[in-house]
Amino acid sequence: MLNEKYKECIEACKDCADACDTCSVACLQEDNVAAMANCIRLDIDCAAMCRLAVSAMVRDSEFSKAICQLCADICEACARECAQHDHDHCQQCATACEACANECRKMAA
Repeated sequence: MLNEKYKECIEACKDCADACDTCSVACLQEDNVAAMANCIRLDIDCAAMCRLAVSAMVRDSEFSKAICQLCADICEACARECAQHDHDHCQQCATACEACANECRKMAA
């Protein structure tokens, strides 16, 4: 069961992690994978951080706010990178990352 106090942030983090996983796998299928390397790296980092944030919030960890602050920073970096690419998966990932960053910043405030 979700910690209701952080429900919106938890859902945004889960959605973002899924979008990042989808994006990283799709980037590996692009013609010029080397050009997508930074996108793939950030997708992986972002998905991992989002999952850590979810886990911390579910447990109501004393570090939840600090973790969500860092998660927001990583999500913003991933969103900036993905937004540079025209692929649908990158654009969808950028949108999910921006939404997650916003929710994480609200939670950490």
